[in-house]
Amino acid sequence: MDIRRRPPRPPPQRKTDHNAQSGRSSSLGAVDDRSPSPTPRASDALPLPLYLTNAVFFTLFFSVAYYLLHRWRDKIRNSTPLHVVTLSEIAAIVSLIASFIYLLGFFGIDFVQSFISRASHEAWDLDDPHHQNFLVDDRTPRIAPSSSKSPDPEPVIQSLSSEEDDEIIKSVVDCTTPSYLLESRLGDCKRAASIRREALQRTTGRSLQGLPLEGFDYESILGQCCEMPVGYVQIPVGIAGPLLLDGFEYWVPMATTEGCLVASTNRGCKAIHASGGADSTLLRDAMTRAPVVRFGSAKRASDLKFFLEDPLNFDTLSVVFNRSSRFARLQGIHCGMAGKNLYIRFSCSTGDAMGMNMVSKGVQNVLDFLQSDFPDMDVIGISGNFCSDKKPAAINWIEGRGKSVVCEAIIKEEVVKKVLKTNVAALVELNVLKNLAGSAVAGALGGYNAHASNIVSAVFIATGQDPAQNVESSNCITMMEAVNDGKDLHVSVTMPSIEVGTVGGGTQLASQSACLNLLGVKGANKESPGSNSRLLATIVAGAVLAGELSLLSAIAAGQLVKSHMKYNRSSKDVTKVAHLEEK
Repeated sequence: MDIRRRPPRPPPQRKTDHNAQSGRSSSLGAVDDRSPSPTPRASDALPLPLYLTNAVFFTLFFSVAYYLLHRWRDKIRNSTPLHVVTLSEIAAIVSLIASFIYLLGFFGIDFVQSFISRASHEAWDLDDPHHQNFLVDDRTPRIAPSSSKSPDPEPVIQSLSSEEDDEIIKSVVDCTTPSYLLESRLGDCKRAASIRREALQRTTGRSLQGLPLEGFDYESILGQCCEMPVGYVQIPVGIAGPLLLDGFEYWVPMATTEGCLVASTNRGCKAIHASGGADSTLLRDAMTRAPVVRFGSAKRASDLKFFLEDPLNFDTLSVVFNRSSRFARLQGIHCGMAGKNLYIRFSCSTGDAMGMNMVSKGVQNVLDFLQSDFPDMDVIGISGNFCSDKKPAAINWIEGRGKSVVCEAIIKEEVVKKVLKTNVAALVELNVLKNLAGSAVAGALGGYNAHASNIVSAVFIATGQDPAQNVESSNCITMMEAVNDGKDLHVSVTMPSIEVGTVGGGTQLASQSACLNLLGVKGANKESPGSNSRLLATIVAGAVLAGELSLLSAIAAGQLVKSHMKYNRSSKDVTKVAHLEEK
């Protein structure tokens, strides 16, 4: 479906003087003598013919740009600060700005205006006569008809009637209107979702009743979170806590449909709190990206490997990498080879963002910089899976990715007995045989725990993280040991690759933002960039510690099956309940 915007009315013609026209037979009409003076144009900058003026400024622009780029490249190689400029460089910068202003004034403004004008008319054109019955004609507008008293109304697109919506739905079903263009063409994300939803039901012959449409801000996800929405899925959010971590209490939001998970984590939080709390340590904070490049020989690939890993070149590469963002700071480069293919793993801090886009921009800067010294380098892909993102990988388990955190607590003997309903010796033995030996027998990779991914996924969904990164973020080894003459229990979780952020992606959605606000880590920390995301990572590790402690206690005490039968199974027919609610 398309709607054609009415073009703005042309400016009114200048009226001729009726008296002068009738009194002067030799003249067809008189124009108002008070004509405005001609508007200065960019081409008036020099008293030269137009083609010479353009040639001068074209030559000036590209020559000084070439000069400055070479000067800055030499400074980067010599580790000279970029802000230290010579008189010739100042003159070149002034010339560049002046020539840019001229070229923009001469070419840019008219091009942009003509492009916008053309797009405003053509973006809504539809040649298919099947849809002409709901198009708005320029001569006979059906939407917001102009009033004779208003000489210059702004083009307005109002909501169409239900009959017209039905025509749009038919055009989507017939594949004459692409579903993904509804938002841009209608200008109403909620209405676009509703039309797309109905078209989907007609196409498949299956109902989406039960999938809610109302009550969601579809504008907030446009172009950043989800394409072609038809509704949203409801996931309940439970609260576990308070989790006493590093002397502060946190109420942990968990979005899950698994019964017992929140209750079990809550019991673990209670045991930790009753024993004086848990302590966490951030070991590392570095997001990674690893492009793959190819050379004609393994010898040339190794030359680049030695160049990148040489400490003498790190400062130069850091300057190039860090230009991508004021938060991106290159921390290290690690290379792996496979024949004549080189995998370059860049590690950098990314502030409060999870940072995948940020590190990718920095990597692209370095690759562009390397092309001058290694012109035979063929960049195969910005990601060569040596990163490694959203896949089980030993390098994340060993080297870490994102935030590396260790969290520990000493649980008192009486708490183990009264709250966890088991004993220290049973927990230690179970952890060795299940989490360590059992996982080794299974050939686990980073899975030396009871159910870390349960807690990680629930917190990730609640706080707007990327759920797919649960794969590496759930890397965890749980350790338990009897201390204080065997009376108390020392428990710890070590998680080398928690990938979280408090800005960007789903963190800005209303529900997820509220959960982050509950934890006190909403948005970016302006005073200490990166501290909010680091705190969120430690909270995730603390919640995992609580979940591990409670689940292992339930298994040791033989309560696992009984609790799931009680809390994770429902005796009522949920389909009937849903049907009644819809009525």
